[in-house]
Amino acid sequence: MPSDRSPDQIRTSIEETRKELAFSVNDLRSKVGELTNWRRQLVENREPALVTAVVAGFVVGGGVAAAVSLLRRG
Repeated sequence: MPSDRSPDQIRTSIEETRKELAFSVNDLRSKVGELTNWRRQLVENREPALVTAVVAGFVVGGGVAAAVSLLRRG
């Protein structure tokens, strides 16, 4: 299947694609950095994170207490 494009046109197209790919990779790297920045997310969501930690601590503590209570009875 012969191409209708000249070698110069193909080179130009490859170079444009290369530049677009470099831009896309940098953009993706930036977005991944934002999404994986847990410290920033924690600061932005401090109150829900604290509430979740308190509830989780209460549930885990209650579960441990219940397990110890069952072991003492048994």
